[in-house]
Amino acid sequence: MDSIETPATVGVGSRVNHHLFGRGVIVDQSSETYTVWFKSQQGTRNVAKDFSGMKITEPVADTQAPGTLSIADIEEALETVLERRMHEFQLVPLGTRWEGGTLILQPKDAGLQNKEVPIETFFHKIVMLRDRLRLIEQKVNAHKGLSESEKLDMQQYITACYGTLTTFNILFKEQHHQFKGQSKD
Repeated sequence: MDSIETPATVGVGSRVNHHLFGRGVIVDQSSETYTVWFKSQQGTRNVAKDFSGMKITEPVADTQAPGTLSIADIEEALETVLERRMHEFQLVPLGTRWEGGTLILQPKDAGLQNKEVPIETFFHKIVMLRDRLRLIEQKVNAHKGLSESEKLDMQQYITACYGTLTTFNILFKEQHHQFKGQSKD
């Protein structure tokens, strides 16, 4: 089909072909846009109904009753909740013996100046690194394009990173916040 169908004849389930993203399926629509799931993207994209770079290849009449939830609505709500949770940070207490302390990096050459960093600043960066590793771990485990063996391979690298960072566990006040590497069992 060479032209975009009129909105009255195109509904959820219609198949499309996008000039950049390839084949897809309309999963939702608004007055101005289609929400299309593209296999190549492993996700949805909003496309303007009058966009000439996307053709409807198999139209399906719009049967969605007003006020009902579509898969796209549920997906968008879930993405919103997850996005909010990803940007929340957990307060992780610094060990009391380090509060107000300073990390001093001293070069071997006595003619060079030391670098001093408040331990709280350094600790905050360590915690951010830990949280970002956790986020990567979640994204790898949820990735639809990776096989189970690829996920396991990536997970082993992440676990090795945690193991490398166990040196900094002395900074954490509470043990359950600390890095844990691969167990020897």
